[in-house]
Amino acid sequence: MPRGVKEGSKRDRQYEHIKDSYEDRGVSKDEAEERAARTVNKVRREHGETKSQRSHKRKKS
Repeated sequence: MPRGVKEGSKRDRQYEHIKDSYEDRGVSKDEAEERAARTVNKVRREHGETKSQRSHKRKKS
């Protein structure tokens, strides 16, 4: 699971779903975990949910 994602959160559920989908398609477990984490982190960045994004929002205000 990506760092900064709490267990049971929306992003945690998203991570598990993506990981399971890759495994169903025949991707190895390690590769599926890596791809799922990268995808979830990308979405978190886009939505401003990362620690660095939150600090940038505060500085602009």
